Amino acid sequence: MKIGIPTTLIYFSYYPLWKTFFEELGFEVIASPKTSKEILDRGVAEAVNDACVPVKLFHGHVLALKDKVDYLFIPRMVSVTREATFCPKFLGLPDMIKHSLEGLPGIIDTRIDLKKGQFELFRVCREIGKKLGKGFWVVSGAYYKALRVQKKYQQLLLAKLRPQEALDYLSGKDRAANAPGRLENLPGQPESLSRGIISSGRSVPVNLAVVGYPYEVHDSFVSVNLLKHLEAMGVKVWTAEMVPPRELRRQAKKLPKTLFWHYSNLIIRAAFYYVEQPYIEGIIHLSAFGCGPDAMVDKLIELEAREKGPVPFMTVTIDEHSGEAGMQTRLEAFVDMVRMRRGAQ
Repeated sequence: MKIGIPTTLIYFSYYPLWKTFFEELGFEVIASPKTSKEILDRGVAEAVNDACVPVKLFHGHVLALKDKVDYLFIPRMVSVTREATFCPKFLGLPDMIKHSLEGLPGIIDTRIDLKKGQFELFRVCREIGKKLGKGFWVVSGAYYKALRVQKKYQQLLLAKLRPQEALDYLSGKDRAANAPGRLENLPGQPESLSRGIISSGRSVPVNLAVVGYPYEVHDSFVSVNLLKHLEAMGVKVWTAEMVPPRELRRQAKKLPKTLFWHYSNLIIRAAFYYVEQPYIEGIIHLSAFGCGPDAMVDKLIELEAREKGPVPFMTVTIDEHSGEAGMQTRLEAFVDMVRMRRGAQ
C-alpha cells in the first residue's frame, strides 16, 4: 500500500516524522515531485480564486499524487504547541481538497491538536494505525522511531542545514554522494561579528536573514530561487530554522501577547532574534500575496528592524505570477545597498 504526502506546507517541517511512521508500519511513502510550473498551473486552475499561492500549490501537488497512491495524508493541522493554532487554511485543507478535486483515493485527515495533552500525538498515531489495520505494538514502535528521526532532523536544521539538505542526509544521499558530507563544513558563527569588509585577509560575505514560512522560503520554485540568487551574490543566508528554540521562547516576551498562528509566531520571533545579532546586516521577509497573517507579521518586523539599528529590511511578495528576473533585480539592489552601508560604517 502506498501513502502519498504532498511536497509542500507541512512537508518542510514534519515530513521525516510521518515518512518514518508510515514506513515502519510497512507502507511505501511517495512524495509528490518538486514544484514545477505544471503543478502550480494545475493547482491554480482547481483551487478557489481567493486562496493564497501555497494553498493553490497544494492542490497541484495532490493532483500529481492522486493516481499513484492508495491514500493521501492530509491531516487537519490544529496545533503542535499549547500557545498557537495553525492558519485556517491548514484547518480546512482536507475539506477544500475533497470538494475541489475529483477521483481522489482515500484521505487520512486525522485531526492533530497537541494542545490536548502530551500524549495526544501518540493517540493520533494510534488512530491512524487502527484505520490502516495495524496493532498497538506495531504502532508504538513506529511512533517512537518516528520521534527519533524527527529529533535528528531538527538537530540538522539547527546545525545550519536547509530542509532538503537535512532530508538528503537522513536518507543517506548526502553521505553516499558527497562524503564526508555537508555536515563537515557547516557554518558555525559568522566569519566576522563586526560589519567590516575584511577579516583575516578575506572578504566577509554579507550576512542576511531570510524569514518566511518554510513552505515558501525552501520551495525554490515558489520563492523564485531567492536563496540561490542570494548565494550567487556572495550572501550567507540565515533562516528561521537555524534559531535555537530557547531563543525563540526568549523573543516571545517582546510582544504583549502571542499571535494566533503557529508559523507567524515562528517567523516574527526568528526575525526579532536576527535583528539583535551584530553580524546580521539585513533582513528579507518573504511573504505570499493575499496572506492575512503576513500583513501583521511584516509590519511588526519592519518596526523592530527600524528601532534596533536600524537594520535594512525588505519585503518580497510572491504569487503565482512572480518572475525570476524581477526578483533578481530587487535582490541585487538590496545587497548592493547593504554593501554600500557597510563601507560607509
